[in-house]
Amino acid sequence: QVQLVESGGGLVQAGGSQRLSCIASGSIDNLLNMGWYRQAPGKQRDLVASITSGGATNYLDSVKGRFTISRGDAKNTNYLQMNSLIPEDTAVYYCYATFPGAKYWGQGTQVTVSS
Repeated sequence: QVQLVESGGGLVQAGGSQRLSCIASGSIDNLLNMGWYRQAPGKQRDLVASITSGGATNYLDSVKGRFTISRGDAKNTNYLQMNSLIPEDTAVYYCYATFPGAKYWGQGTQVTVSS
């Protein structure tokens, strides 16, 4: 079994920054990719950013240039640095991790950007 624990999030003013963290634990020997989705009320869940085990990254168009995803030295941790936040970034952010044949999710963390 795999557990993902997220931290960070909360309330921030527009133009501000926040950093989300996600740590994977348990049976993580074959951990592949990690990343973040977000879901705002009444909207679909969108992939925000992802990072492969080799460090290749991918971003949602609307966050390019503002968000940066990275992985820790231990590879079971990833960070989402969010700068120049706008109210449209308000959502519940979910960390995920992929393994061969499986995908696990964190419990979600609320990010609220006030105008």
